[in-house]
Amino acid sequence: MNSTTVQPYLFFSGRCEEALEFYTTAIGAKVEMIMRFNESPEPTPPEMLAPGFENKVMHASFLVGSSQIMASDGCGEADAFGGFSLSLNLANETEAASNFAALSEGGEVTMPLGKTFWSPCFGMLKDKFGIGWMINVAPTPTE
Repeated sequence: MNSTTVQPYLFFSGRCEEALEFYTTAIGAKVEMIMRFNESPEPTPPEMLAPGFENKVMHASFLVGSSQIMASDGCGEADAFGGFSLSLNLANETEAASNFAALSEGGEVTMPLGKTFWSPCFGMLKDKFGIGWMINVAPTPTE
C-alpha cells in the first residue's frame, strides 16, 4: 500500500494566525494544531528569525473538509503565492456561492462564479492573502 501524499504548506509572512482565523470563519476550516517559535523544543537560531517573530506561528495544520493543509509565518521573509490554486470542491451551488463570497472578501475575483462545460458552478479568486482558489461544484450525474 502506498502512503505517499502531497499536502500544501503555505507561508504567510507573519499573517498566519490571521489567515487561520479567516479560513475558520470563511470556509469552516478546523485548526488542528499551532506551535509558535517560542514553543519549539529546539530554539530557532536568532539569525534565522526576523525580529518580533518569537510569538509567530512556526507550524500549524488545519482541515478543510478532510483535506489537511499546513501553514507557517515563515521566518520573516516575504512570500508571494503564484503558480498554483487550491481547489475547493463543494456539494451544491448554494455552498459554492457562500464559500466564494467569504473567500473573496478583501481579495480579488479573477473569474466570477458561473456555469462551465464541466461544472454547473465554477469560479476563481485570490483571497486577501494572495492564495488562489478555484471553487467547483461537480456535475450531477444524469440518469
